[in-house]
Amino acid sequence: MTGWFLGLIILSQFFMVGGQIFLKHAMNGGAEGESVITRWKGAAPFVCGIGLLTLWFFLWLGLLSQVELSYLYPFDALGPLFMAFGASVALKEKMTPRLWCGVLLIVGGLLIVGASQ
Repeated sequence: MTGWFLGLIILSQFFMVGGQIFLKHAMNGGAEGESVITRWKGAAPFVCGIGLLTLWFFLWLGLLSQVELSYLYPFDALGPLFMAFGASVALKEKMTPRLWCGVLLIVGGLLIVGASQ
């Protein structure tokens, strides 16, 4: 696998995580009785989230056309690592040591599968 290909895999995961974070941000906003302008401002994160998830989808399809699913799919396990980090930074969610241990177990599994290829 080339560095270029690995970069595309990581980029696809960043698109997926970014899209999820934008959607979560959009879903957290909004209250009853808010103005139309405030509602439209809240639509921007929603649109960004949908856009990033669309980019992720088509990039992932392109990657699937180039390699075997059994090789590509374990890299999807990078998502929880990036998601945990992104949620703690962008959404100010509290990550407990127990949650970090779970994420590290997932990444450890990815390393084991990746090393077997």
